[in-house]
Amino acid sequence: MLSIKNLVKIYDDGTEALKDVSFDVDDGEFLIIIGLSGSGKSTLLRCINRLIEPTEGQIIWNGEDVTEADSNHLREVRRQIGMIFQHFNLVKRSSVLKNVLAGRLGYTNPMLSLINRFSQADIEMAYEALRRAGIEDQAHKRADELSGGQQQRVGIARALMQNPKMILADEPVASLDPVLAHTILGYLEKINKEDNITVLCSLHYLDLVQRYATRVIGLRNGKVVYRGSGEDIRKMTDEEFKQIYGEEAERVRVGPDSSEDVDGEKING
Repeated sequence: MLSIKNLVKIYDDGTEALKDVSFDVDDGEFLIIIGLSGSGKSTLLRCINRLIEPTEGQIIWNGEDVTEADSNHLREVRRQIGMIFQHFNLVKRSSVLKNVLAGRLGYTNPMLSLINRFSQADIEMAYEALRRAGIEDQAHKRADELSGGQQQRVGIARALMQNPKMILADEPVASLDPVLAHTILGYLEKINKEDNITVLCSLHYLDLVQRYATRVIGLRNGKVVYRGSGEDIRKMTDEEFKQIYGEEAERVRVGPDSSEDVDGEKING
């Protein structure tokens, strides 16, 4: 279980990105975090594995306080937490296979990893991760030769190489079209269900949230303003919507006849 307790993040310029955020995540959940840009979604996810250092509060992961972990222990904690990024964070000039193998760096002798020496077992594991992400036929291409959707699947395969107990996905489909977005989230859902890997994912489109979330947390200006189940989000009222996105926001339903060709809802604000 993951417990976020009274988490605060204040940046050096005085920006309060997170304000007393608290919630729990049960093992095996697909928790989606929603809110406008600047609401604190990315900061929250990056605080969980301390890519960003929180200012106050606790992050309790399987009974251990991650905020108190020293550098050696933090390395062990991060082995269990995969990370998927909006802009993929791949080494563009390296092969797909090498990018996926980077997910084993937390388990590999640092000196060997510097010269890209991985065991045969790790290499076989990388091919299996690529197979699960539906991209094994691209293993020897350079990462920058792939489409955006393919690159994000490389990111998923890289995360799987950690044998993670939890995956943090920071706006993983924001740069993809709606069809590819469903494909990527479908892979994450499959991993979540088959491997019982907890997924925390930040998203914008409500139709995606309604389709994939088992539970939802809504952030606005760094505060939790909404908590609900997957069923709750499917029945979200206009009042609840505006609580998250502001009074000026409008729910705009779009479909195949619209210029965006999306089946669901979007936010105008």
